Amino acid sequence: MGLVKTTVYIPDSLFNEAKSLAKNRGITLRQLIEDGLRHSIRQYRSPAPSFRLKDGSFKGKGLEQDLTWSQIQRIIYEGRGE
Repeated sequence: MGLVKTTVYIPDSLFNEAKSLAKNRGITLRQLIEDGLRHSIRQYRSPAPSFRLKDGSFKGKGLEQDLTWSQIQRIIYEGRGE
């Protein structure tokens, strides 16, 4: 397995948090970084889950009668206003 040495600039607070987490988990900082990088690569390579709208239909026989939009508006607003 080949290795590449590189420099990455990250905020001090992120570095300190990662270092502390690695120590608490009993792993090296290098292992934590490698694990995180592998996880991110897998996540970006896999296709995003497609959105699926929940079925909001209900049982019934549909409209009781065919109505135009203006008829529907008249029914909705009946008794309101004027």
